[in-house]
Amino acid sequence: MNLTTPITTAKPLDTDVVLIGAGIMSATLGVLLKELDPKLTIAIYERLDEVAAESSDAWNNAGTGHSAFCELNYTPQLPDGSVEISKADKIAEQFELSKQFWASLVQEGRLPEPGNFIRTIPHMSFVWGEANVEYLRKRHAALIASPLFKGMEFSTDPALIEEWIPLVMDGRDPSQPVAATRMDIGTDVNFGSLTRSLFDYLRQQPGVTFELGQEIKDLNRKDGGAWQVKIKDLASGNSRKVRTRFVFIGAGGGTLPLLEKSDIPEANGFGGFPVSGQWLKCLNPEVIAYHEAKVYGKASVGSPPMSVPHLDTRQINGRKELLFGPYAGFSTKFLKQGSYADLFRSIELGNIRPLLYAGARNIPLTKYLIGQVMQTPEQRIEALREYYPGAKPEDWQLETAGQRVQVIKKDKKQGGVLEFGTEVVTSADGSIAALLGASPGASTAVSIMLDLVQRCFPEQAATEAWQTVFHRLVPSFGQPLAESRSLCASVRAHSAKVLKLEEA
Repeated sequence: MNLTTPITTAKPLDTDVVLIGAGIMSATLGVLLKELDPKLTIAIYERLDEVAAESSDAWNNAGTGHSAFCELNYTPQLPDGSVEISKADKIAEQFELSKQFWASLVQEGRLPEPGNFIRTIPHMSFVWGEANVEYLRKRHAALIASPLFKGMEFSTDPALIEEWIPLVMDGRDPSQPVAATRMDIGTDVNFGSLTRSLFDYLRQQPGVTFELGQEIKDLNRKDGGAWQVKIKDLASGNSRKVRTRFVFIGAGGGTLPLLEKSDIPEANGFGGFPVSGQWLKCLNPEVIAYHEAKVYGKASVGSPPMSVPHLDTRQINGRKELLFGPYAGFSTKFLKQGSYADLFRSIELGNIRPLLYAGARNIPLTKYLIGQVMQTPEQRIEALREYYPGAKPEDWQLETAGQRVQVIKKDKKQGGVLEFGTEVVTSADGSIAALLGASPGASTAVSIMLDLVQRCFPEQAATEAWQTVFHRLVPSFGQPLAESRSLCASVRAHSAKVLKLEEA
């Protein structure tokens, strides 16, 4: 795919690029493409009447700058007892790319004051029980060998842990073995605010159009190579067709149905498994003020990674908040503001087999989700008390979080597998791309979009002009940070200075 190659078609193109969905992924890709080629015309369409209202909204995601500092599901313990850190290294590096990108945009005046969307807060892991303490000890020893985890502290001393997180230790049985790790350079990110700022900048650029309340009804590849996108204006009910050379589907849970409409062979066999979430939100200002960290624990056996419990200090709309969760659930909706028919409409002849096989192999997950849905308020408070022993029911209120659609894909050996991650699907010619899946999602948006651009536009991405832009926006582009302590320290220090993270 080349964004400058003429399209052989009887009708002229309406725009070079169509971005579907007004979330962090489309915002990141739109800004990146405009930086790479300022002459590009870009049209953005969103079904809702506001930006970042689904997965990117601050109340619908964890707000954690996912860098594997505290998320134990990224460091599994192997049968021989060792801890695997390759995924943690990858995710930590991906988040460093995001910080570099945001720092460059702040420096160049593309983004506003960084305090509007990112701040420093300690990232901590906390476990109890002898087996878990030993696991955390091994995890710490493995991670600190990597440049990306330099400075991580580990302790089994209740007194020190109480200094770090008094809320978690207050009222805890002193005979209970406990352990914690701490990374002071962790971050809290308001992805809703960041997304809105990226779109505010993008909408000011020449050749960019942005429309809310627009539902994509169909996608068709036309003779000559152009894509025809059918769009319905939800306010007027009128429909129209837009012709473009490249389409990106970044519609969160709404991506799979649109990908299926494209009829590209690469989309065959993909399915989706929706998982909903809820938070307990603290209402007591004294309790909120007493905690200043993101504290992650170990997920229950059979639970999805997005359900890893955490006691989470947040900064949302200028207010300090304290959340615990998420509590997982099941809904047939693919979006928080979607339809209960979403799951059933996504089932096609090409993905029935993967769906059935994946379902058969994930019975424990199904039982776990049913158990979560059936939880009483008292059971939710009991789960909270494992992290905050002194929790009082009257101090907490249940809130609905975001909806996630986990990827189900074909597998030659197993028929179908359920994956907890993100999956980029592109056509053979690179003219259409879609992002499926969830965690770690928003935190790795920059890395995902850099890869997508190189996959869809390989000729242009290899040019000196585009390589110069890549390195301008992401100074460590193409250089593994896990293999160089000096480079990792250098880019991390620069990003922290520009984003004002060292002052928090």
